[in-house]
Amino acid sequence: MQINELDTADDYFLIGLHSSEEDYRLAYLLNICLQTKFSKSKWNLDFKNRPDFFSVFEFEDVHCQLNSFLISNKFIGDATGSIETTLFSENISFSNVSYLIPEKRKVDYFLKIEGDLSEKEMNNTIQKINNINQIITSYQIDPSTLISKDYLIF
Repeated sequence: MQINELDTADDYFLIGLHSSEEDYRLAYLLNICLQTKFSKSKWNLDFKNRPDFFSVFEFEDVHCQLNSFLISNKFIGDATGSIETTLFSENISFSNVSYLIPEKRKVDYFLKIEGDLSEKEMNNTIQKINNINQIITSYQIDPSTLISKDYLIF
């Protein structure tokens, strides 16, 4: 009996970015630094049965045959609840934070690069990103180590 295996090897590179900048500002800074043209995607990354969504910026480099995505890892939404401290209950509102990849809570954004990219080109890209003043740090992440890596498949 022949057994066929499905190759689930990750065919993309993933860079974790730490920055307090807004997503559109970070896309602008990456465009200047990396000579890219990130633009807001027509769609957000959202899931059934979850009220949160994550912004996506995309860039297609036809010449190098690369597709790049800047993906927010954090969603901050408003929530309300009631609390009973005395005879009367009070409605309070608070912020609710959710993460696309919960095991990487400290990462603010992911840069997903699909295509044929050498290790040297990847390291060069990370070095350029780290030279941006508004970025605290960036580094390569091995997607196979992520529990929630399926959220990055789109």
